[in-house]
Amino acid sequence: MSNLTIDAERLWDSLTETAAIGATPDGGIARLTLSEDDRRVRDWLRARVEALGCTLTVDAVGNMFALRPGRNPDAKPIAMGSHLDTQPTGGKFDGVLGVLAGLEVLRTLDGAGYVTEAPLLLVNWTNEEGSRFAPAMLGSGVYAGIYGDAWAEARADSAGTTFGAALDAIGYRGAAAPGAVPFGAMFELHIEQGPILEAEGAGIGIVQGVQGMRWFEVTLEGQAAHTGSTPMPMRRNALLGAARLVEAVDAAALAHAPDAVGTVGHLAVSPNSNNVIPGHVFLTVDLRHPEEAVLDAMEAALRDALDRVTVGLSLTGRLQAIARTAPVAFDPDCIASVRRAAEKGGHATRDMVSGAGHDAAHVARLVPTTMVFVPSAGGLSHNPAESTAPAECASGAQVLLDAVLDYDARHTPAA
Repeated sequence: MSNLTIDAERLWDSLTETAAIGATPDGGIARLTLSEDDRRVRDWLRARVEALGCTLTVDAVGNMFALRPGRNPDAKPIAMGSHLDTQPTGGKFDGVLGVLAGLEVLRTLDGAGYVTEAPLLLVNWTNEEGSRFAPAMLGSGVYAGIYGDAWAEARADSAGTTFGAALDAIGYRGAAAPGAVPFGAMFELHIEQGPILEAEGAGIGIVQGVQGMRWFEVTLEGQAAHTGSTPMPMRRNALLGAARLVEAVDAAALAHAPDAVGTVGHLAVSPNSNNVIPGHVFLTVDLRHPEEAVLDAMEAALRDALDRVTVGLSLTGRLQAIARTAPVAFDPDCIASVRRAAEKGGHATRDMVSGAGHDAAHVARLVPTTMVFVPSAGGLSHNPAESTAPAECASGAQVLLDAVLDYDARHTPAA
């Protein structure tokens, strides 16, 4: 490991500058993937990496790869990065910190004239959030071969615009085939998005893996009818069915406490009128746990609940699985490099499993991968009040730099 030090002020300035792209009046960011604001922040990143002499490649689903050469041109690059898209009520750090910290690593190396043995690769993954086009982590999922690019292109947002059309509209459909840009390892810095590090006074989370996640879309069909003239026993109320299903999702998670979580995060009711019994409801279900067997049990409980609800209320129901991410264990060598980097910086650490999904989970199926967490104030994320202190951002970026250099020194043959 070298004694190179990242520029904390420059990193914070970059976070502040990009936060203005898609800024909301409440201090957050609404920078949905493949929107005009996404194009603007992509252009911002393109300009910065090209100013460092990096070669930028964009693949067919918009993933951006900025390559900095190393001494050994035959070595596969070591990747860093995350995502620049946000939730509609997003904050300034989720995903963005990982990309900009990777940029700061490249800037620090460039300023010192330091050349790594392996090339370095800064990545901005497309549609990590999944808030406009489901599922989440779509760009990295296509890269990893989990989703086909044609299937991804056909995903539509709530207005009916497809992923492919939106990609063309902002001019970020690249020529490279998905998966055609190789790398040999990846380190992703991210805010924790939870309260554990802050509560325990730890500055760095050493991430051991990511819990499994399953996403479903559910449609319930009943019959729209007049609220005043339809007797209660004769109703086919789709919203009542949805309410019971929401409760069943909650119960399925509580049955596997403390690690399981289950959420209905989106609900669309039709006709959505004061005096009409809801005849149609669309909802989403998000199930997560670190063990595949528990996810199987939670999914079975969901399907059983749907059967009970539809039969009991004379509804029809359809459940479609739209994303399935198995639990992921990260690479021991990458984890060891992060641990040594944190020890070098004198940081209090905490080993942890990520409760949120991240692009690193898809990438880990292909190459050695791990993540570094820094605290989230109050555990908040996907919220305009999301906050991580400047010193905490700087510490995470420094650990990222030192971990990458440690991994490079131990695992890349000299040219």
